[in-house]
Formats: sequence, structure tokens, C-alpha cells
Amino acid sequence: MYTEPRSLSQDYSRDDWKRGYLSQHQESEYWLDHLEGDIPPELCGTLFRVGPGLLDINGYPVNHPFDGDGMVCAIAFKDGRAHFRNRFVQTQGFLEEQKAGKPLYRGVFGTQKPGGWLGNIFDTRLKNIANTNVIYWGGKLLALWEAAEPHRLNPHTLETLGLEDLDGVLEEGDAIAAHPHIDPHSQGNHGEPCLVNFAVKPGPSTAITLYEFATSGKLLRQQTRFIPGFAFLHDMAITPNYCIFFQNPVSFNPLPYLLGFRGAAECIEFNPNTSTKIIVIPRDGSGAMNILDAEPCFVFHHANAWEDNGDIYVDSICYNSFPQPTADSDFRDVDFETIPEGQLWNFRLNLEEETVSHQVVESRCCEFPVLHPEKVGRKARYLYMGTTHREQGNAPLQGVMKCDRLTGERQVWSFAPRGFTGEPTFVPHPQGTEEDDGWLLLLMYDAEHHRSDVVIFDAKSVDKGPLARLHLKYHIPYGLHGNFTPEYFGP
Repeated sequence: MYTEPRSLSQDYSRDDWKRGYLSQHQESEYWLDHLEGDIPPELCGTLFRVGPGLLDINGYPVNHPFDGDGMVCAIAFKDGRAHFRNRFVQTQGFLEEQKAGKPLYRGVFGTQKPGGWLGNIFDTRLKNIANTNVIYWGGKLLALWEAAEPHRLNPHTLETLGLEDLDGVLEEGDAIAAHPHIDPHSQGNHGEPCLVNFAVKPGPSTAITLYEFATSGKLLRQQTRFIPGFAFLHDMAITPNYCIFFQNPVSFNPLPYLLGFRGAAECIEFNPNTSTKIIVIPRDGSGAMNILDAEPCFVFHHANAWEDNGDIYVDSICYNSFPQPTADSDFRDVDFETIPEGQLWNFRLNLEEETVSHQVVESRCCEFPVLHPEKVGRKARYLYMGTTHREQGNAPLQGVMKCDRLTGERQVWSFAPRGFTGEPTFVPHPQGTEEDDGWLLLLMYDAEHHRSDVVIFDAKSVDKGPLARLHLKYHIPYGLHGNFTPEYFGP
């Protein structure tokens, strides 16, 4: 077993952290034979991950990593070995800008075309950057970005096959969110799994369209609901009967965006005196939609939701304000001490009484929560997430945390001072009988060697350190989301 010291006095070096955001232009494939520890022989399948691979366009820096062009990585496991492949999603905008050698599109998070405001005024075209999530469903590998259509990729080669309309469900120009959730036993699909996703069209009133797809990719059901006002909805939570959204208390002034001064996300303002709206929509399309008031907070990601004795419970990563990007700033120079940290909150919703209460479950800074796939929408004992080395305050994610929701016990492993992490992925053991029988997989940036490692933990004993570290030949810039499929897409 590979181990390293758990108690480290030093946090991190800003220069180390910043190097993880350097663009990566290499695309290659190879066996991961340079490793420490052993790959569990029972681990079989493919981990797909995606994130911004380009943080500049021929020397023109992006204003925020969320504006970077998407790079997909595939790590295929079988018989105690692993194979790595990475490739950019060949979107239309990516190909155009690589040919031009400069930005041709504005980014949602503030990246501007050259030429100042005059070069950007009234240009509201969006480049589909396909950088937020990647999932294999219905025999298709899809790279997702919430403001546009998915891109379909070849799961064996990662070759871009083009825009995907989900067998005619999406019309040209339609968007679908980057946070689908898989219900392991859907009541609307005879107890079989289904994929639940949504689309948002903001305006004076915001339209939310819900989609549910069978494992074949066939659309099972679809509905659209309208909520008052502008809504920033990045993620949702599901239970067997409901889809739950948190309408963050923000307002949007599009004028600086239209006039070419700011990106769209830079025009969002958090309103601390306005309640967060919790929207509860019946999945079967029947019945009224409920909108409940909660304490002001901002949510990017939900961990899970479940129903119990007539109440709905939601675990979410909450911020006490919106970590808003600012114009003409460099995200690499962010002062972590001045922006809010994410914390794990639990909300209790009573639809009959129209009440909401909450408690802070984990005050340590954390993000990117995941759980056993069989527990999605059901009460779960264990959550896993990226976390900071320090126990208080904000900082880069440098570790992984296991949270026992029953006992309150925490297990933490930190890669400080020179390792930086993100979202883990839980993979169940094929013969597992307990909820934490399985492995945690994650990509970790190793600043000492300026490369990334694929790290494997035993999910039962995260605090004992990695079972194995598989060394890549170069670094992969910090990613966003991904998913594991038991299908093997290696050589």
C-alpha cells in the first residue's frame, strides 16, 4: 500500500497552485505503468473526466477557468492495469480559434475578444466549450456544457463526432444542463435506472424543462415549469418523486455585458437580503410545484436528497454569498481569504407546512460531493468530497474527505503541501455488500513533478492514504466533473 505523512504543517504555495492552471496542449494515450502501489484487480471500467484544457488561446489568457476549452480524459481499468487517453473536444469554436490564433468569442465568465469594449459590444454569441461534465449513457459518450447542446464523442478514441440532439429531443440551439443525475431505480421506468436532466431558459420568468431518459437513451418523459424572475440554476437534486432546485438570490443586469464591458457572469449580483427559493417539482408531471423560502445562500452543487416521513432532506454545498468573478481580474491572483468557503448544509423541507430549516453538517471548506450510485435520491450514510488541508477558512482543495452522516465521523487525507485535488468518483466494488465497499478515484495535480496522478483510495479507509498513485506523463489542468462506467474502453 502506498502511504505518505498525514500531518503536514505547511499549507500550499500559491506558485504551485497556479502552475496547475497552465494550458496543456498535448493529446496522447499510453499505459499507466509508472505507479506506486497496486491497482485493485477487481476494478474494471472507464473513468471519464473533463475540464478546461486551454487556459489561454495562443497567449491570450482566459479570464476564468470556466471559460477554457474542454479536454476529456479517459482512464480505463482492467486486470490490474490502467490505460490513459486525453483529447480536446473539437467544438466549432475551438477549431475556429485555433486556426485564427486568437479569441473569436466572448466567455460567460469574462473572457473578452481583443479590441476592448468596442470589439465586444453587442456580441452575445456563445462558444460551446464542452468543459463541464462527461457521461456515458444510452450507448453515447456526451461532453456537456449547460448553455448549449452536448457533443458526442467516440468512447474508444475520444474523437468528436459532432453535436448530439439526443435522438431528436433537442432542437437546434437547445441547451441541456451539465449535471444529470441517475436514479438507480426509477418509479417511472419500472424500477430500472433512468437519467434525469434539465434545461433552463432564463428571462422575466425562467423556464425549467425536465427530461428523463431510459438506459437505451429513449426519452421517458418531459415537462416544463415556469418560476418567477431570473434564475441561476447549475445543479439539482432528485428523490424518487421530486426534482429540487435552489433559486439563488441573485439579480442580473445585462447592460455591462451587452455594451462589451463584462462577461455575463460578472453581471450577476448576490442579494443578501433576499431569500433563497427552493423549487420542488413532482417528477411525474402531476400536482403543483412548490416554492419555499430559505435563508440566503448560494449553491453550485447538491450532494443528495431523500424523502423521510413526509419531509424532504437535501444535502448541499452552500456559500454565504456568491463568489463573483470581477472584470479585469486574474483568477490566478484570487485572495482565498476574501471569498466564502463552501460548507455542507442539510435542509429539511416540509411541503405541507411550507417550511424550511437547515443545519451546518460540515464547516470545513469542501466541494464536489459524490456518493454511492445506488444511494442517489435515497438516504445515504456516506458522502465523499474534495476538501482543504486546513480545517477553517478558504483555500485550494488539497485533499479528500469521507463524511459519515450517521455518526458524524470524518476521514480526511491531504496531499499538502504540493498536491491539489478536485472531485472524487466513487466506484462500487462488484462484490460489495456495504455502502462503502468500493474505491475513490481522482485526478491529483502533483506540483513537485508538474504532472497529474490518478489516485485510488479504498473508500472504507480514506484516512489511510492511497492504495495506488498512477503517474501521468504530464499535468492535466484542474478539471470539473466526470463519471465512471463499468464498460471498458481501453485497448
